[in-house]
Amino acid sequence: MAQESVSDQAALRTQAVVQSLYLADRASQWLGLEFIEVVPGRVRIAMRVREDMINGHGMCHGGIVFAFADSAFAFACNSHGDPMVAAGGSIEFLAPTPLGERITATAAEVFRTTRHGIYDVAVTGASGAVLAHFRGRCSRLRGANS
Repeated sequence: MAQESVSDQAALRTQAVVQSLYLADRASQWLGLEFIEVVPGRVRIAMRVREDMINGHGMCHGGIVFAFADSAFAFACNSHGDPMVAAGGSIEFLAPTPLGERITATAAEVFRTTRHGIYDVAVTGASGAVLAHFRGRCSRLRGANS
């Protein structure tokens, strides 16, 4: 039996942390997320835009796109195992997202300390075109023991 490397153990720990968070996250479950990549400080997820996500103009509601990007951000900033919560977030909508589109959100760590972090999230369509850019700022959850 081969010994696991330290990086393999870290990857398994990261996946367990994200999976545990996801199992308690009813909003992310409602979105129907698919995890594509989970490593410390970086998470890539996907979802398909459903009829119940469409706004009055026939495209994905901006709040849904924000929630999708925010979920990627949340999983990425918690991927190190420290309990972090959003302290702020902003989004720029660059293109509409049609019904049925499979979109991807890639969250990447820009800056991180034990108490704070900044993460950028690119939301892309099936063609790879960027549909939205999200930036989130997180803070360590008060009273957390770790």
